[in-house]
Amino acid sequence: MTTGERGAAAPRRRDARRNRELLVEAAHEVFVEQGLEAPLDVIARRAGVGNATLYRHFPHRAALVDAVFRDPLGGTMEAGELARSAPDAWAGLTGYLDAVFAVLAADRAAGDLMTTNLQGIDALEAVHAHNRRTMDLLLDRGRSEGTVRPDVTTEDVLFALAALGRAVPALTAAAAPDAWRRPLALLLAGLRAAPDREPLPDPALDAGRLQAVLGELGPNLAPGTASRRP
Repeated sequence: MTTGERGAAAPRRRDARRNRELLVEAAHEVFVEQGLEAPLDVIARRAGVGNATLYRHFPHRAALVDAVFRDPLGGTMEAGELARSAPDAWAGLTGYLDAVFAVLAADRAAGDLMTTNLQGIDALEAVHAHNRRTMDLLLDRGRSEGTVRPDVTTEDVLFALAALGRAVPALTAAAAPDAWRRPLALLLAGLRAAPDREPLPDPALDAGRLQAVLGELGPNLAPGTASRRP
């Protein structure tokens, strides 16, 4: 490569990086406004680039969603690691759920993503797996320590978190930024072990049924689905 060719390649790389940054910024804005199924050409126009540029960087919607939310979702995994090392399970559980719901309240689009069962998004799949493991560990410890009711399952908690999490944006918009703390406190009170507490009714969700329920809460953005939706 000649000196002139190297000089021309550097601006092209800078332009490509800038276009990617513009697309990620625009996608987050549009996802907040219109949801995760927002038309991709709207995102391209918001970023000031053509559709071809968008698809060159992000060949399908899942790749774009992954790029937009990788950092925010990673923060919840850090909160999970901190919760696992808490001195007692109840402190870990309450601190962890507080951190998760703070993310849901602060970023509506991230909340939509975290409370559904979308496929093909690497960062989300890692968070779901880490979240489930965190809940398994904390609930097991809590039952052993006598602070978590003995009949609650991980699926019970994950379903309740998803259902409540979907309501957080509307709650904060209509009431107050921290209005989510009250229903979360009620949820935690229901998880706490207490004498003479009535047992939970059957049937309990299993992992397969929980996945089906979460799938009903939002769109399927697997690679190839609606990847070039107008």
